[in-house]
Amino acid sequence: MIFLQLFYTFFKIGLFGFGGGYAMISMIQGEVVTRHEWLSSTEFTDIIAISQMTPGPIGINSATYVGYSAVVNAGYSHAIGVLGSTVATVSVVLPSFILMVLISKFFLKYQKHPIIASVFKGLRPGVVGLLAAAALVLMNGENFGTYNWQILTSILLFGGTFIASYRYKINPILLIVICGFIGYVTFGYILTPQ
Repeated sequence: MIFLQLFYTFFKIGLFGFGGGYAMISMIQGEVVTRHEWLSSTEFTDIIAISQMTPGPIGINSATYVGYSAVVNAGYSHAIGVLGSTVATVSVVLPSFILMVLISKFFLKYQKHPIIASVFKGLRPGVVGLLAAAALVLMNGENFGTYNWQILTSILLFGGTFIASYRYKINPILLIVICGFIGYVTFGYILTPQ
């Protein structure tokens, strides 16, 4: 049954998704696109874009959208799709909730202990690796285009947005709106060859 598969899949992602939502993206993509084939690569890319723009953690937003889309794509109604999004969302949050309740007492007491400090030093490179894997997952034709001019435009947008955000501290919402407009003009029906 798809609801049990959603629960198991997102519980596992929530349990092993160290590093937050962006680190979970490659895990979610591997499970929902490659392993279970609930979504196509294009649908997954769209879900990630929507999850980045909506308020809240990207891992939870992604789970919500994936749960809904997977159930609807499996042939269920949109009302049942809401149940799928609920199952995926609760199951991705549940491991963190359980672990935080269990370790909160011990962490405050032992956070300065050398063994605990060593464990966290070991986790940091793994988290960076997961973030790099998430970035590589999103470097595809759906995000960068298939024509040379689209790829060049995507790279210029990335570079310009990075500089505008990092150096000039321009509001991210304004950057999203500007990039969305440029994307519509360059990648939409206006300039794309038919």
